[in-house]
Amino acid sequence: MDKITEIQALTNPKYIKPIKINYRQNGEIKEWEAVISHNSVSTLLYHSSKKSFVLVKQLRPAVLNATKDDGYMYELCAGIIDKNISDKAIAKEEILEECGYDVPMDKIEKITTFYTSVGISGASQTLYYAQIDESMQVDSGGGIEQEEIEVIYLPLHKAKEFMFDQSYKKTPGVIAAFYWFFENIAPKI
Repeated sequence: MDKITEIQALTNPKYIKPIKINYRQNGEIKEWEAVISHNSVSTLLYHSSKKSFVLVKQLRPAVLNATKDDGYMYELCAGIIDKNISDKAIAKEEILEECGYDVPMDKIEKITTFYTSVGISGASQTLYYAQIDESMQVDSGGGIEQEEIEVIYLPLHKAKEFMFDQSYKKTPGVIAAFYWFFENIAPKI
């Protein structure tokens, strides 16, 4: 079983920067603790021949720390924006690294941009959609270096139940993306 072995204060963080924000609201001076973090991309993948969404399952230590029992999350394929290329190009790279599909850029569609972790960072995430099939699969995915990502195929007919089944830890982006799909794509397939 995965467990926390130690928690330390950050002295030289790589991905976030803790800050204190002093601001004025309605004439009153206030302060807030926050972190500066990277914006990100995520992609809802629909596998047409498997009639399934493609999700990733991975350990999130912060969730493990919060729940004390299980930090494995079901998520959309995603990654931080940390390169000087387009957000869509980063989404394409993440689809390949995490899920093993080489999706042409013109097959990746932007859905929307929203804000995540608004109480602590306010970073934005741009959500994309791509329909994939076996011809695009070039490897099994799983992430890079220290990542241990499991690729999950969630059948479309089970997705609505999955959305609100609390036994599956998931991000709000999964639920929002599924709603978008059922409203915009499902009626056409």
